[in-house]
This record gives sequence, structure tokens and C-alpha cells, in this order.
Amino acid sequence: MPKADIHPTWYPEAKVVCNGEVVMTTGSTQPEIHVDVWSGNHPFYTGTQKILDTEGRVDRFMRKYGMGAGGDTASAKKGDSKA
Repeated sequence: MPKADIHPTWYPEAKVVCNGEVVMTTGSTQPEIHVDVWSGNHPFYTGTQKILDTEGRVDRFMRKYGMGAGGDTASAKKGDSKA
């Protein structure tokens, strides 16, 4: 049994609100919890996740450090000559 007057009020049916809509209820010390993202609108869970510019970043990295097919262009840019 908790000590009197030292614990916050417990709300066993606290509402979780996202975009003005109650999405679930849970226990909390606050009567309402406002969130921006939850599993119902997060791209990972809804299957609408997009990969942003992954190929461009990988290609840029490969060119910068002279790996893969673009390896000759990196050394040509620096002016290195191995003769």
C-alpha cells in the first residue's frame, strides 16, 4: 500500500490522443497524453516506409573513398599520378 500524500494521482484509463483522436487508453499519472506518432501512423508499422536517397549516398561514399567502379575518378580529381 503506497504512503499517503507522496504519490501522484494514478489514472487507470488515461487517453492517448494523436491528431485530436483517441487512439488508445493506458494507465498513467496524466489523464491525457498527446503524442505526434504512434504505431497506427508510423511509416514502419503501416508499411509505407520510404528509403530516401540511399543509392545516391552510397555512390557518393564509394566515389569519395575510391572504392568500387568509381575508384579511378577519385584519384584523378586529387591529381595523384602513380608513374
